[in-house]
Amino acid sequence: MKFTTEERWKLIDKIARETIDYGGEKTTTKSILAELTVKPATGIPFAVAILYGFWSFFGSFAGFFTDGFFVRIFDEHWLPWLQNVFPYEDSWLYYILVGDPTATNSFEAFGMLTSGLFVAIGIVLPAIVAFYFIITLLEDSGYMPRLAVLVDTFLHKIGLHGFAVVPMILSLGCNVPGVESTRTLETKKQRFMMMILLSVFIPCGAQIGVMLSLIPEYTGYIMLYLMVGFFVFGYILNRAIPGKSPEIITDVPPFRAPKWQNVQRKMLTKIKGFFKDAIPFVLLGVGLVNVLYLGGVIEWLSDLLAPVFTTWFGVPKETVIPLISGFLRKDLAVAQLSAIDMSGFQLITSVVLISIYFPCIATFSMIVKEGRKSGGVLRVLGGSLLILGVVVFLWGGLLHLLGMLLGVA
Repeated sequence: MKFTTEERWKLIDKIARETIDYGGEKTTTKSILAELTVKPATGIPFAVAILYGFWSFFGSFAGFFTDGFFVRIFDEHWLPWLQNVFPYEDSWLYYILVGDPTATNSFEAFGMLTSGLFVAIGIVLPAIVAFYFIITLLEDSGYMPRLAVLVDTFLHKIGLHGFAVVPMILSLGCNVPGVESTRTLETKKQRFMMMILLSVFIPCGAQIGVMLSLIPEYTGYIMLYLMVGFFVFGYILNRAIPGKSPEIITDVPPFRAPKWQNVQRKMLTKIKGFFKDAIPFVLLGVGLVNVLYLGGVIEWLSDLLAPVFTTWFGVPKETVIPLISGFLRKDLAVAQLSAIDMSGFQLITSVVLISIYFPCIATFSMIVKEGRKSGGVLRVLGGSLLILGVVVFLWGGLLHLLGMLLGVA
C-alpha cells in the first residue's frame, strides 16, 4: 500500500503522539555536571582537574608499590639468592641471565632475570595497573565522549577531530591499542596522521612509569617537549598530506556510576595482555643487548654513530645501547639511559630521542597490520619511515640547539 506525502506525515505525527512523553526536564546533579563538562569555559578547567588527579594518582600508586615493595623484594631477596645459586659465574650465560655478579641492586645488574624482571614487574606493572584503572573509570562513567566534544575544535587545527583524543589517551597506556583504535577515524589521512603522531610523540604508560620512578625531576620537561612536537608536526602533516577532515558527529551518553564488575573484567583483560605481550619483549630486549655487547657490536655501533650523537644531538655515544633496546621496549631503554653518566639536559635529550626515533616492535607491527588492512602497507611504511627520519633529526637537533642557546647543553 502506497502513502501520499500528506498521509506519511500524518502517520509520523500519530506514532510520535503515541510514543513520546512530553514534560519538563528535571534538573539533577548529573545533568548539571553533564552540561558543565562540555562547555569550554567550565569543561577545560574540569578536564585539567581530571588529568591532574589522574597523574597524581598514577605517580603515587606506581611509586608506592615500586619503592615500597618491589625494590625491597628484588634487591634484598631475589638478587642475592639468584647470585648465590646460579652456576657458571664467569660464563656468558651468567652475564646474559643474571648480569654483573658484583651488582648490589637488580636495576644495575642488567640480566634477563634481574633487571629484566625488575623493570617489567617492579616498575612497569604498577604503572600499568594505575593507568588502566583510571582510564576504565573514565570510560564507564561516560566522560570520554565529553572530552572528545570539548577538544574537537582544538584538534581540528591539526586535521583531526575530537575522537582522536581516545587513541591519544589509550597510547598513554600502550601505543599498540592506541594505533589499533585509529581505525575508528573516518579518513585514511586521519588514520595515517594519528598512527605516526602516536608512535612518535606519545610515550606509553610503561615508559612514563620508568621516567617517574627514575628521573621524576625531568619528566615534566620531556612530556612538554613531546606534546609541543605532537601539535607542531600534526600541523605540518595536515597541510602536507592530501585528504579531508570531517566534522565530529557523536551521541554523548549520560553520566553513570561505573560498575565494579565491568571495571574488574577490563582490568584483568589488560593486565593479562601485559604479562603475555610486554614481559617477553622486556626479557628479550635485555638478552639481545647483552649478546650484542658481548659480541662487540654495541661498541662498534657507538664508535660509528658517535659523531652524529655527540655533535648533532649533544648526547654521549653510549646512548646507542638504549636506542637498540628501545626497538623492543622503550621503558627498558629509558631505564638504561638513567644509568649512563651525563648531564640533566643530556638525559632529557636522550629520553626524547628514545621516544621519537622509532616505535617499539609491537607498535611497528600494529602499524604494518593497520596499513595492510587499508590496502596501502607499503605507502604507510614508506611514509612513516620517512617522517620518522625527518622528525628525529629536526626535533632532536632543535632540542640540542635550545640547550646551547640557554647555556645548559
